[in-house]
Amino acid sequence: MANNDRNRRHTLRDNLLDAIKGSDQDYTVIPLRRAIILLSVPMVLEMIMESVFAIVDIFFVSRLGADAVATVGLTETVNTIFYAFGFGISTATASLIARRVGEKRIEMASLTAVQSIITGVILSFLLAIPGVAFARDILSLMGANDTIVNELSIYTSVTFGTNTVIMLLFIINSVFRSSGDAATAMKVLWLGNILNIILDPCLIFGLGPFPEMGIAGAALATVIGRGIAVIWQFFILFGGNRRVVIKREYLMPDLSVISSLLKIAAGGIGQNLIATISWIGLVRIISVFGSVVLAGYTIAIRIVNFVLLPAWGISNASSTLAGQNLGAGKPERAESAAWKTGLVNMSLMAVITILIWVFSDAIIGFFVNENEIVNAGIPPLVIISSGFIFYALGMVFLGAINGAGDTMTPTKIYILSYILIEIPLAWILAIPLDMKQNGVYFAILFSETLLTIISWIVFKKGKWKLKKI
Repeated sequence: MANNDRNRRHTLRDNLLDAIKGSDQDYTVIPLRRAIILLSVPMVLEMIMESVFAIVDIFFVSRLGADAVATVGLTETVNTIFYAFGFGISTATASLIARRVGEKRIEMASLTAVQSIITGVILSFLLAIPGVAFARDILSLMGANDTIVNELSIYTSVTFGTNTVIMLLFIINSVFRSSGDAATAMKVLWLGNILNIILDPCLIFGLGPFPEMGIAGAALATVIGRGIAVIWQFFILFGGNRRVVIKREYLMPDLSVISSLLKIAAGGIGQNLIATISWIGLVRIISVFGSVVLAGYTIAIRIVNFVLLPAWGISNASSTLAGQNLGAGKPERAESAAWKTGLVNMSLMAVITILIWVFSDAIIGFFVNENEIVNAGIPPLVIISSGFIFYALGMVFLGAINGAGDTMTPTKIYILSYILIEIPLAWILAIPLDMKQNGVYFAILFSETLLTIISWIVFKKGKWKLKKI
């Protein structure tokens, strides 16, 4: 297949169709341009669906009132800690499987996948038990009012108690992506989120034969939709028609594989926790300037996170390409893949940046019609987006380094950029230097640009290419 692929010239249309349908390829030999398209397109579409789900979900919940929206917001804030563990395990899983696939050790890749799933299930249970037991206390600690704590905490309990479903969705999709099957990961997430979107209004409002469950229905819709997606994932893995498969002999815990997994996962977990701490710190500084400024910043950051999702999808492609090509003993190809993926990402984000600069007021106005909030949201959106081109390149470099299995180096870069630089600089610019909220926005721009520069220096040194896992 790979040889035939190299001998046939593919048009852009061919590549796009193959990317969406799925195509069994050896990403260590096919042209890099084709490899990047086949991996990045489904990853971008996967991220877009995730963002659409988030918007639709909050749209339906908002019909239940401000307390319901606040419950979802508070629950999701706490849930970022769980997500940090999920993303950490997924990062480690992707690194190990991409490396084994590149080495052509497919049996070992399958064993690693099963051990990752086992690890994820155990970890999710350990996190779920205190989450369910103390759901009301957690909401109260977060500042929730009595109505939320006494009447709406069922949403939080169900969400925390069923996080195993989300953990499995993260991990198994990382198995598909890192083995080169990004199209399957895309289809699985689309199925789960489309079912979720359909079930949301049915279970929240009691449409047709469904019971009216209010906010509990929103949580249950997520569990059912994504649970069915997880069942499909297992069906595919047990089916044996993919590179990575589940076999009975892999089901016993292998402590050596789990140990390797956890060592790599520690860095991935750290990266997500550091980003969360930084976000909380910045919100605390901005809150000093009033609710209008905070509302504008919140909307701007949601838009930033939304438009950056495709860039994250493309950076995931660099992770897979780095891992597989290092496994195949082709470090220079791994480096070249990162540079080419970075150029694609920068081009995409350049277009998005221009659109934001031209239509910033209309974009903010789409989400809120209060002039004060619109005016407060434009500066953070414009200032932060000015660094999108740099962020796009930094994402790819860090994705490649993570994909090589070196998750601790990006963690150190995160600590320097986000904890030691971004938060102190934001406070200094905003308060002592009296730049107010704009000081925070420029601190974000500076720290993200610095992160990219440091990532480029580390990437150029090339120690990540020597990482053994």
